[in-house]
Amino acid sequence: MNEKIIRLDDYNPLEILGVNDVYLDLFRKNFVKMKVIARGNEIKIMGDKNDIAFFEKKFNLVLLMYDKFGKLTETDVQQILQNGDNDIPVDSKQPDVLVHGRNGMLIKARTENQQKMVNCMAKNDLLFAIGPAGTGKTYTAVALAVKALKNKEVKRIVLTRPAVEAGENLGFLPGDLKDKLDPYLQPLYDALRDMLPTQKLLSYLEDGTIEIAPLAFMRGRTLGNVFAILDEAQNATNNQLKMFLTRMGRASKFVVTGDITQIDLPKNQSSGLLHAQDILKNINGVSFIHLGKKDIIRHKLVNDIVQAYEKGSDSK
Repeated sequence: MNEKIIRLDDYNPLEILGVNDVYLDLFRKNFVKMKVIARGNEIKIMGDKNDIAFFEKKFNLVLLMYDKFGKLTETDVQQILQNGDNDIPVDSKQPDVLVHGRNGMLIKARTENQQKMVNCMAKNDLLFAIGPAGTGKTYTAVALAVKALKNKEVKRIVLTRPAVEAGENLGFLPGDLKDKLDPYLQPLYDALRDMLPTQKLLSYLEDGTIEIAPLAFMRGRTLGNVFAILDEAQNATNNQLKMFLTRMGRASKFVVTGDITQIDLPKNQSSGLLHAQDILKNINGVSFIHLGKKDIIRHKLVNDIVQAYEKGSDSK
């Protein structure tokens, strides 16, 4: 009798095997000649060599479905076991969904300008998304990156921000450089947590499939086969933004997001994002999307707050 061990290191076994192993029991009923034992994050399968190979193929499809949709149901597992092809069942009724996030949350463009971001990235390799807080520019960009990674259009995701202090001093924060910068990069982590299972995200961060780093760490690199996002680009200088854009390698897509109303650079430094708007707007293959108050999808008060600050600055 042959045996094989399938490890679930990148997954929560409860979500893959089901409560009380209900999903795994469906496999047991379809592979009655095999012995299947689950312990912790391991599944031991014993039986004929060909049965083991077929079991593993079907089980890998279950993992692919979970990766794609962020959840599993008994119906999903049954369809995979009964389906003769090697593909997972596809829901063609939801073509506008960018990513199936955690617990099956549907992540899609929610405003006209967010949809423009999606459409532009389908045609171009470089997109600038500029707009005030709460317009979903960063969240949509991260969703596009995760979608590209899941569809194997890119091999890695690189997310970066300029380490500019927004009225606070990073030097007084406790810990080493990573400890000081992680809270500053938190919005990127938050978006990723919505879109990827916890174990998968941790695995991607550990093996470098997803990299989150300050903008200065990009210098001297070539980012090939990568979906890269520069967030808070209004706080990048002309030289920093040029440095980032010239990292673009083959088969890569870049998104630059920023809010030109919240520039935290010292008064003697100009924003590279403002400069880029002027000099890159007529280059073929580069898109600019300007999001506005109608795209704000946070708490309803955020829209009122943005308008109040705009009126306050106009009256000065």
